[in-house]
Amino acid sequence: MNLLKEILILVIGFVLLIKGADYFVEGSSSVARRLKVPSLIIGMTIVAMGTSLPECAVSVTASLTGNNTLAVSNVVGSNIFNLMVVCGVCALFAPLTIKKDTLQKEFPFSIICAILLMFLGYFGMTLGHVEGVILLIIFVGYLLWMIQAARTARKKHVKERLMTEEEEFAEDDVDILPVWKCLVFIVGGMIAIKYGGDFVVDGASVIAARLGLSQTLIGLTIVATGTSLPELVTSIVAARKNEVDMALGNVIGSNIFNILFVLGIAASISPVAFLLENIIDIIILVIMSLIVMVFAWTSQTIKRNEGIFMLVVYAAYLMYICIR
Repeated sequence: MNLLKEILILVIGFVLLIKGADYFVEGSSSVARRLKVPSLIIGMTIVAMGTSLPECAVSVTASLTGNNTLAVSNVVGSNIFNLMVVCGVCALFAPLTIKKDTLQKEFPFSIICAILLMFLGYFGMTLGHVEGVILLIIFVGYLLWMIQAARTARKKHVKERLMTEEEEFAEDDVDILPVWKCLVFIVGGMIAIKYGGDFVVDGASVIAARLGLSQTLIGLTIVATGTSLPELVTSIVAARKNEVDMALGNVIGSNIFNILFVLGIAASISPVAFLLENIIDIIILVIMSLIVMVFAWTSQTIKRNEGIFMLVVYAAYLMYICIR
């Protein structure tokens, strides 16, 4: 009965995380649309941060409660899931067209972040307060970079795209929520995410202990998949609506956010210990990122057959981490 209770708590936590992130993204995206920000920038900032809030809630809660192994495995597992499953599934619905600018800047930056995390973990076997602050400083620089990119894109939008007042009114009427509803969605979503994170960490930790499973395995599988569901749902919806820029931007932005902000905050609160398995998983993340980047460079598109291959590779990775 106690095990069933913990499973129920875990499920409730996932529901709160997913719905909370859903409302947060909807409210935040409406605010972003009012500012006429391009979908790629929205995906890499507002939507990416919103869909990554579950990872943030879980990892910070894990750090506060001393379950630091769960914090690292959750982030790494979520990034691998985002890259291989979210992008792979989206490619099944519509080819993921990737802009050359994204391939030259944001995508390589996400790989550099993973490599940086690998080196910090390998040489110190822990992320201390100093390393956490360094990650947060880099994250602030990334945000400033995205803000500048948004300003540049907005100026270009004003120069190149002439819209009549009627078209602007119709676009706003369809896509943008009232300000009061945006605030309700954002605040309510954050509250749901906070408590969802608490429930997920508590439930997953107890289940792992009762079944004799390691925190790393639980973090890489159950928790990582559950906290990545908002990215999956958001990106699939975006891909089906042909908003492929937002779908890919959501994945890349989420992976950067997870490493720099989530682990930065967690390490700043309490030193995060690394296991050898964590280093191996980060190396796998870097290799998978390079594979996806090669797919994208060949034709600036991730096609359906490549998406299927990515899903098969992820299934093989799941088998590997369960066996080890």
